[in-house]
Amino acid sequence: MAGVWNFAIDRGGTFTDVIAWDDDGRFRTEKLLSENPDQYADAAIEGIRRILAAEDGALGEVRMGTTVATNALLERKGDRVALAITRGFGDALRIGYQARPEIFARHIVLPEQPYETVVEIVERVGADGEIITPLDEEAAWAALKQVRESGIDALAIVLMHGWKFTQHEGRVSEIARELGFTQISVSHEVAPLIKLIGRGDTTVVDAYLSPILRRYVDRVASGLPADTKLQFMQSNGGLTDASAFRGKDAILSGPAGGVVGMVAASGEQRLIGFDMAVRRPTFRTLPGITSWRTRAWSRESASARR
Repeated sequence: MAGVWNFAIDRGGTFTDVIAWDDDGRFRTEKLLSENPDQYADAAIEGIRRILAAEDGALGEVRMGTTVATNALLERKGDRVALAITRGFGDALRIGYQARPEIFARHIVLPEQPYETVVEIVERVGADGEIITPLDEEAAWAALKQVRESGIDALAIVLMHGWKFTQHEGRVSEIARELGFTQISVSHEVAPLIKLIGRGDTTVVDAYLSPILRRYVDRVASGLPADTKLQFMQSNGGLTDASAFRGKDAILSGPAGGVVGMVAASGEQRLIGFDMAVRRPTFRTLPGITSWRTRAWSRESASARR
């Protein structure tokens, strides 16, 4: 009788590592180029196929970590995104907190933003929920229609105090759906945070990365039996179902898997880990999980500010 094989896969920018194990404790590994279109459509699916063919086994569950979103953000290869924000705050995310890596530098180079264009929505809700300026639905419809006709398919909606008072954000998202946007990231759903900049950055990154991530997840899922339990590693080190995996949770998917694996493999409390990646090496330390790359990510990826 064929054994059941479970898989843990790390899909990096250059290589994909596949580890499989069965109920008897046997292990198999494969290492493939992540991109090799002349030989296979997807490295993860090919690794699973090779091991199951060699062992004449059945497929159990699949767990994956991936740097698809990570590399798309670093290389600015996400989808085209528009930002819909309260009128008067169109430059708020560009200005940010004015944090400067070199505080005395006189030549300030502002970071490139992931969004391509900004739509200022005529509306304003006060901190207490009072409607200061009613939502102008006709103006919002006209502006978003123009954006959609330009070919932009992803929209990030970030309104003042929208984390708590969600009516206006909800209505703008309905208008966007009616106009045919397929990726709509709404701040009170993505990151219900009181601060506009952090909430806005996270929502924009979600809109920017979720489409490319969804295409990759769908490609993997289509190569597996329909009843396969497919889970992905999130930036927080936890697993989530493939259907719930989205851009904002995927930026540190690969590095987070390395930290979890490092702790599980060693059983120690004080650790130093090193990941020799092609695009950027990572040092990890425990406790605290602080590192050169972790600090860099707080500037470059999580906030999408560099």
